[in-house]
Amino acid sequence: MPELIDPVMVAAFEGWNDAGDAASTAVAHLDREWKGEVFAALDAEDYYDFQVNRPTVFLDNGVRKITWPTTRLSVVRVGGDKPRDLVLVRGIEPSMRWRSFCNELLGFAHELGVEMVVILGALLGDTPHTRPVPVSGVTSDPDLARTMDLEETRYEGPTGIVGILQEACTHAGVPAVSLWAAVPHYVSQPPNPKATLALLNRLEDLIGLRIPLGELPEDARAWQLGVDQLAAEDSEVAEYVQTLEEARDTAELPEASGEAIAREFERYLRRREPGAGPGSGPGWRRRAATSCGTRERPDPPAEAGAAGPGVGPGAEPPPDAPEGDDGDGDAEE
Repeated sequence: MPELIDPVMVAAFEGWNDAGDAASTAVAHLDREWKGEVFAALDAEDYYDFQVNRPTVFLDNGVRKITWPTTRLSVVRVGGDKPRDLVLVRGIEPSMRWRSFCNELLGFAHELGVEMVVILGALLGDTPHTRPVPVSGVTSDPDLARTMDLEETRYEGPTGIVGILQEACTHAGVPAVSLWAAVPHYVSQPPNPKATLALLNRLEDLIGLRIPLGELPEDARAWQLGVDQLAAEDSEVAEYVQTLEEARDTAELPEASGEAIAREFERYLRRREPGAGPGSGPGWRRRAATSCGTRERPDPPAEAGAAGPGVGPGAEPPPDAPEGDDGDGDAEE
């Protein structure tokens, strides 16, 4: 097991909790940008139904090999004045033995000295693709909700491995947060780089690390332009998107608050001069939000890119889409 510095575990799972593959792509991005090294993998035989998640065969220098569906753990070290490590958990939602699955991940967390677990998820919602992606931060820990300005989850209903793992962390005394991005249900096909980018921006704020974004901003812009073009070709779709925009713009949204404006300004300063800026953390944001909370925020720049097929108001969420989203961007736990 590697010796780690102030580690945070970041996890995402393909499947029910991963609309548009936004969450799993975010963890894959971290692993790729920071060159993660895999140090452990869970035994696929214990947790997966291979008729649901089939193994794949490939050729390696003429030799046939098999890749089994599983969950892998890798570690990355983020340098700087105060280096710290991230433990990245990336896999597929297990088919069985969820409690044992969570206990095994928590065993790694305890052995590695993980200070906090952040689980990424994405759900389908009635949100327009032309507006900033709503990202909800929720926790089951009242103290954590208060100190980190998060929502204390009140969701009731069916849940996925994200909700189960968060509750397992809470009962084990490990601080845990879930970040949920809302993906437009009328363009739900992966990839969705705009939702992935929104999750990484929120994660950056939460753990206080600057995340290299690579080509994601450009991919997000291209994705939005692609969806714009498809929507413009269908008057019914265009009218539906306009209805969603009006509902979104008239609601009191976090994106329009002084707190959010201050958070965006803080991120700008951090990216402009790493380590510099007038201040950081919730206290500074509260002061900035107080000073600009009554200002109107200008229209945000488009930050999206390449659409897939299947755009339209008649495209209902699939039956296995996460429940708990009622169209206002709130996520299940």
